[in-house]
Amino acid sequence: MTTDNSSPTSPGTPAKKSNTGKVVALTVTITVLAVAVVLLLWTQFNGKNTAGTSPTETASASATPTATPSAEASPSETTTEPTDEASTSTAAAATPLCTATSLSGSLDDSGGGAAGSVYMKLVLSNSGSADCILDGYPGVSLVKAGTIDPIGAPAERDPAAPSNGPITLGPGQGATATLRYTQAGNYPGCESEQADSVLVYPPSDTGHLEIAHPLTACSNTDIKLLTIGAFQQ
Repeated sequence: MTTDNSSPTSPGTPAKKSNTGKVVALTVTITVLAVAVVLLLWTQFNGKNTAGTSPTETASASATPTATPSAEASPSETTTEPTDEASTSTAAAATPLCTATSLSGSLDDSGGGAAGSVYMKLVLSNSGSADCILDGYPGVSLVKAGTIDPIGAPAERDPAAPSNGPITLGPGQGATATLRYTQAGNYPGCESEQADSVLVYPPSDTGHLEIAHPLTACSNTDIKLLTIGAFQQ
């Protein structure tokens, strides 16, 4: 009988190979999972950093507008010019208006006339010790001596002789307004009455001056005998 010395195949060998394959597959799976976890953690970490930096940049960007108000402070520099203008206006406002208490008046009728009218120069002079301003039309009426009740209509303003602006009168200086008086005899319906004086109200003043100057007035107010221009110098 012939003896077969070949070693029999170990029945445990296929089992070892099968276990090795499982270990390799498990290792690969664990490695893949580990890589996936690492990637996930890195993504989350990177996202947090990105989200964290955005508010910082936004805050730094939002901080820049705070510099804008300082640039807008430039208008405060322009306020210096109105200050100069205001000081000029204040200086002008410091000179008071001329009032009846600081004025003296006179009438000059040597200017002649035409067509039944007489042109007179009404002169108001500064009798005070400080400058004052005359500007505009005076009020003028014919009155009895010592009274303020006008006889007839007061003087109408002459639009052809307007004010040319404020007139500063130093002490002793005067300004002139043209007063036109129409003869009462030119009006058949005139209810004539003798006036003793011309009553003058300086512009913007409630006080008055009485200038003695006899004239015939018409007591009916529908007849206008007087026309006055603004003061000129």
